[in-house]
Amino acid sequence: MNTAIVIFGASGDLTARKLIPALYHNFRKRRLPEQFSIIGFARRPFTDDSFRGTMKEAVRSFAADEYQESDWETFARHLFYQRGEFEGKEHYNALAERLYNLVGEAGDVLHYLATAPDYYLTVIQHLAESGSLTETHERGYRRIIIEKPFGRDLPSALALNHELHHVLREEQIYRIDHYLGKETVQNVIVFRFGNAIFEPLWNRNYIDHVQISVAETVGVEHRAGYYDTSGVLRDIFQNHLLQLLTLIAMEPPVAFEADALRNEKVKVLSALRDIPPEHSARSTVRARYEGYLAEKGVNPNSTTETFLAMKLCIDNWRWQGVPFYLRSGKMMKEKSSEITVQFRRPPTQILDVQAGKTELFTNHLSISIQPDEGIHLRFIAKVPDEGMETRPVEMNFKFSESFGAKAIPEAYERLLLDAINGDASLFTRSDEIELAWKFIDGIRAGWESSDAPPLLTYMPGSWGPAASDELLGRDGRWWGHE
Repeated sequence: MNTAIVIFGASGDLTARKLIPALYHNFRKRRLPEQFSIIGFARRPFTDDSFRGTMKEAVRSFAADEYQESDWETFARHLFYQRGEFEGKEHYNALAERLYNLVGEAGDVLHYLATAPDYYLTVIQHLAESGSLTETHERGYRRIIIEKPFGRDLPSALALNHELHHVLREEQIYRIDHYLGKETVQNVIVFRFGNAIFEPLWNRNYIDHVQISVAETVGVEHRAGYYDTSGVLRDIFQNHLLQLLTLIAMEPPVAFEADALRNEKVKVLSALRDIPPEHSARSTVRARYEGYLAEKGVNPNSTTETFLAMKLCIDNWRWQGVPFYLRSGKMMKEKSSEITVQFRRPPTQILDVQAGKTELFTNHLSISIQPDEGIHLRFIAKVPDEGMETRPVEMNFKFSESFGAKAIPEAYERLLLDAINGDASLFTRSDEIELAWKFIDGIRAGWESSDAPPLLTYMPGSWGPAASDELLGRDGRWWGHE
């Protein structure tokens, strides 16, 4: 089948840094359809040849290890460019004609919205009016990928879903969160449900608490205009962190199939305990790094947070009474994304008590998503030649050691391939989006109430404000970096 991938916003960074390199990698691995075309759509006055030249430099910069001149020359023959304005109806008619000439009436078409969110509805409406989203018996599929952010609160997400469902079936819509495309995130599912030794322990009887952290060492950089209207709550918590939470907490799906998997994730989001305004200051810690207000593009009167830590609970049978601690921030001490499962202490650690030691070690499991991709299990072992003295040790799995240094592909590589093949397992469904926003909006409501927690500051290069440690300290716990 002849397949076309149309990228709206093809002159932007996302296309150059991620999308074209990902498609090029899939081409080199012989995973793209035998007949395919990639059409960039944007305002810039590119021709097919100049677009190919620009994308060649992008691939040489962002996929240098995989670049081969002969492969690129073959791949580039599948690249095309259609100049157009997002608001211009006639430009969509011209695009439809170009698509017909490239793939015919029976061809498959995947539309990728790599534009600013303000243009989502405009592009969707014009595509619908031009007939480009309509599926018939004579046509192949018509699908659309939408980048985050999918709305900025529940009302805007509901409005966007309403407009999408007016012209598309849910099965045609692929809401992308690149975190779900990471191999280490997908490995959470395999780790949990592919190994019989862990799932029996994955509940309130054996797990004390769970931590999920996404820390960045950079500031807002060139994203200040967007970030200052978003903050870490909307930018990271609403999608990345809540998605990681669902994978850690969900029940086993009946199959690794889109609806079965997403049904279980929805159950987790439905069971999240709301944080009422009067508990906002006790359950959340928000802060911004010192110097944020001086960043170019930031409103000098901004109240945007660049750091957030929160405690939340899942009210279901498996997790009743087990707290989940989520944390993310910019300008942190280290760049890391990690899930830590802290198991309960044994009722008594006989050997240590016998030796007069008072410290009680616990087992914990760390799933490192980046940069040290792997899984680390801490358990207790005897120190040689020291009587019955014990010490915590680690059992380590590293992707790079087990599968080779180049084993982990970019997230977009997997996600684009899944969308082409019609597998929506790693894409978010409309009810997931809406439940996540409902929870996030409740937190924002608390921040706007009389019980709001203060907006603290923290030093760049730290692990955030001291209040973040106190959030866990009140429960007799501490962050994994301690």
